[in-house]
Amino acid sequence: MPGFNDAIQELPQSFRREKKELDRVGINRWSTIRALTDFELSQLARSGQASARNLKRLRGMADLICSLNLPTQDAALLMHAGIPTPSALAACTPERLVRQTGRLERNLGTKRPAVVNLRVAGDWIRRARQLVN
Repeated sequence: MPGFNDAIQELPQSFRREKKELDRVGINRWSTIRALTDFELSQLARSGQASARNLKRLRGMADLICSLNLPTQDAALLMHAGIPTPSALAACTPERLVRQTGRLERNLGTKRPAVVNLRVAGDWIRRARQLVN
C-alpha cells in the first residue's frame, strides 16, 4: 500500500507500559501486532507491565492502521470512539462517525479542530466498505 508505514513510531501515552513490553520482545511493526493471537497477547500481559485489555486495543488499532492505511492517532481516535474494526467503520454513516469522534474529542478537551469532517469520514468509510466487501 503506497505511503503505508508499518513501523510503530509512537503510541498514545495510555499505552506506554504496553510499548515497553513490545520493545522488550522486539515487536516494532503494526503488522506483527495485528497478527498476534489471543494466547500470544495473554503471554505478553503476563509480565505484569502490559494489560491484556490494552494489548487487544493495540491489535485493533493495528488492524485499522494496516487495513486502511491510517495514522496511529486516527486509529486510536476510532478505537476510543467505539469503532474498533474496519467492519464497524464500514457500517457507519459519515454523520455518525463525525458525531462520535467529535464527542470523544470534546470530552477529552483536546481544544484542537476536529480531525474528522464529513469528507474524511466518507473517505474512511468508503475504504472500509471496499475492504469488507
